[in-house]
Amino acid sequence: MSLLSRTSIALIVGVALGGGLSLTHSVLADRDTAESLPLQDLQAFVEILNRVKTDYVEEIDDKTLIDNAIRGMLSGLDPHSSFLSADEFKDMSAATSGKFGGLGIEVQMHNGFVRVVSPIDDTPAARAGIMPGDLIVRIDDQAVKGLELSDAVNLMRGDPGTKITLEIARETSPQPITLELERAIIKVTSVRSERLAPTLGYVRISNFTTETGKSLSAEIAKLKKDAQDQRLDGLILDLRNNPGGVLDAAVQVSDVFLNDGVVVSMQGRDERSRREFKATPGDELDGKPLVVMINAGSASASEIVAGALQDRRRGVIVGTKSFGKGSVQTIMPLNNESAIKLTTALYYSPLGRSIQADGIEPDVTIRPLLVSEDKSAGFTPITEAELRGSLRNGNKKDEQKNKKKDEDATTEIQDATDPFADADKLAERDYALYEALNLLKGLVVATQKD
Repeated sequence: MSLLSRTSIALIVGVALGGGLSLTHSVLADRDTAESLPLQDLQAFVEILNRVKTDYVEEIDDKTLIDNAIRGMLSGLDPHSSFLSADEFKDMSAATSGKFGGLGIEVQMHNGFVRVVSPIDDTPAARAGIMPGDLIVRIDDQAVKGLELSDAVNLMRGDPGTKITLEIARETSPQPITLELERAIIKVTSVRSERLAPTLGYVRISNFTTETGKSLSAEIAKLKKDAQDQRLDGLILDLRNNPGGVLDAAVQVSDVFLNDGVVVSMQGRDERSRREFKATPGDELDGKPLVVMINAGSASASEIVAGALQDRRRGVIVGTKSFGKGSVQTIMPLNNESAIKLTTALYYSPLGRSIQADGIEPDVTIRPLLVSEDKSAGFTPITEAELRGSLRNGNKKDEQKNKKKDEDATTEIQDATDPFADADKLAERDYALYEALNLLKGLVVATQKD
């Protein structure tokens, strides 16, 4: 595998540990580590290790103690660096292929509880109604408070067909919600499409796997073929609740709509971690209007795509502010078949914006429709910036660059005229998509007049 060639959410048997990463035997791991080792601190570590071995109330083997020490060292760096056992490493490698077992949710720790970043489409978690921002407080009879994330993940893993009960705390619910799910082998179809009008298409990308770029091209070709007069006048690209995935796929998806120029760049402390990815000639939508939907569940690779299309003015970004996961993790395999997942770089949009902790601000805000008239009932999603130990934004060193705003003012859509016969059904099923479709129709009319 090539250096820093991939970014992925760390899906562990269908339950993700969170964060974009690179699966690679990285040359970053070959750095000379012999420089100025803190011998006194290492002696203190060995002394503590011996004290635990001899005096702890129960006998513990050396491997468990050392593994726990490594986990603590890495988890203390930031929310996405971690130690992977041999089994966890194998599961993560399999996850990037788009087929894995479990519940189908991406999770992270938040204040001692397991927080849902997003469920994956057409999985047990999505079908059960799990939502971004939910806090998992109990797994079967086990309270989550005080558990390590890896321990909680292990509790949620299991054989396909077996059942699990989750107790969920949701901001909009006064009482905990109990959900029973059946574990399954998750086969993620990362791209699906449909026509929303005779010449307007919709493509949903649920996560980024190694096949997503090819699948997107195939779906656009299918939409063109099925469109009236085989003419596709505009497209909605839905990245909502997409937790990210393979970096190459994010670059390929952006490239589908771009003719040239930088898609994303990565910058780390070591020069060997710095790379730039560029688009190749050929816009498969032929410059037709593009609307990109995001929300607080859009993270990592999703933000790479949204940031690239926004900076290049190739698409109008709509929805709500994205998660703000702008760091790159490198998987460094170890000699004992385990690995470490280490944050090695931040990625930057074509205009040099760091998304870390700040996220992508949409050009047009489309907020979820609230049924309740009580404004306090709305849930404010948790973002990357609020995670314990989260890295600061990479552009904070240059406040002036960070203050620079796009010339187009953010607009909030409040209402629109019904352009299609079944618009009421669409508005009832997915209000944000309904509004995005209205916007796309307006853009198509405007471009056809030019």
